Amino acid sequence: MCCGKPVEKEEQEFCRDCSCHQKAYEQGRSLWVHRPPVSSALYRFKYKNKRYYGRIFAEEMAKSLEDQIYRWQIEEMIPVPLHPARRKMRGYNQAEILAEELGKIIDIPVNDKILYRIRNTKPQKSLDDAQRTQNLKGAFAVSKQHNIKRNILIIDDIYTTGSTINKAAHMLKLGGAEKVYFLTVSIGQGL
Repeated sequence: MCCGKPVEKEEQEFCRDCSCHQKAYEQGRSLWVHRPPVSSALYRFKYKNKRYYGRIFAEEMAKSLEDQIYRWQIEEMIPVPLHPARRKMRGYNQAEILAEELGKIIDIPVNDKILYRIRNTKPQKSLDDAQRTQNLKGAFAVSKQHNIKRNILIIDDIYTTGSTINKAAHMLKLGGAEKVYFLTVSIGQGL
């Protein structure tokens, strides 16, 4: 199992996305499949200023996935960054809130100064696989002012096709990370 997305048959090792595309990350997990009521709660968290949902989601992540995080030997968590223009418009980065809350609960440091979004990309939700990959070209950069830890955990709200997580993981590995994992609140259905 690579991303944790549901598969059609029990004996399937990989979902369609993981079997078709090379991944820069080792493995990842999500709390829930992205459908109501989870999808509507995430929408409110992300777009309706329900920042306190971040604490609730982080508590659930810790309850369900803390053992897995320790098995991965995570040294640092990195939230998927927003472009400064989008962050200014929204007022906050929901991935950063999740990472900070989870970091407090499980006592793993969070670093939001390593990975940057340097290109203001279109929202991924309206794009197909090829468009998502193209949309993310040149979108991220890694700071050379900070040492990247060996085992990194990327935190985001939603994993759909994995394009964003994969590009972020690729950049972190170019910057010196050895192993990159991810956690999200929800994951696409994948079937």
